[in-house]
Amino acid sequence: MAQMKATAAGLGLELGDRKMTYNSRLAQEAGLWAETKGKGQQFHMEAFRTYFVHGENIADKAVLLGMIKRSGLDPKEGEAVIDKRLFSKAVDLDWDLAEKSGIIAVPTFRMGQDKIVGAKPYETLKKMVEKYAE
Repeated sequence: MAQMKATAAGLGLELGDRKMTYNSRLAQEAGLWAETKGKGQQFHMEAFRTYFVHGENIADKAVLLGMIKRSGLDPKEGEAVIDKRLFSKAVDLDWDLAEKSGIIAVPTFRMGQDKIVGAKPYETLKKMVEKYAE
């Protein structure tokens, strides 16, 4: 965790002391909805802050609705998306694609037959990109 905090600090990202791992499924569904509304980046950054900085339970509906509101989205519409699970099948398809692609963790960077899993130094990614740029 210390290395991850140092890396995050070097990138200007705050990282809190997360004590629990919460199910992110509903947040993933809300994130896909946010993308259709042109607010995907805002929502994903809000999800990062909520989960990794503040350690809140992003599976909790009230927490999710707060994230939706802070992202500039309509909380009433967001509540319907969550309650009706409108993006559940889309997330299932994303998970299926990840599994078929051999992705078991995030982040995963894949080029050709090479794969880098987890938070790695910039130089590690640079070497892989340079290998395939030749």
